Amino acid sequence: MAWVVLVVSGILEAVWATALGKSEGFSRLAPTVVFAVALILSMAGLAYAMRELPVGTSYAVWVGIGAVLTVVYAMATGMESVSLLKILFLAMIVGGVVGLKALH
Repeated sequence: MAWVVLVVSGILEAVWATALGKSEGFSRLAPTVVFAVALILSMAGLAYAMRELPVGTSYAVWVGIGAVLTVVYAMATGMESVSLLKILFLAMIVGGVVGLKALH
């Protein structure tokens, strides 16, 4: 169960990171609310997962999922350029996350 919660929390990290950018310095209400809710849920899920999983593994998986999804979303929406090297490096992060899961 801790792994499922951790993955969902990583997804929520991407949500709050994206919403933070769209909030324009907390000047837009809807993205600011999405940011706050996703941040709280993401942190709560990370804290829950850390009760059963090692702190280092939990944090690395959480931030890895969040980082990859944030960049993929930005590339998919045209906010960030796409390149083969970016895709390669994102795949390396995903490989690291999968590797950490496999070792646990």
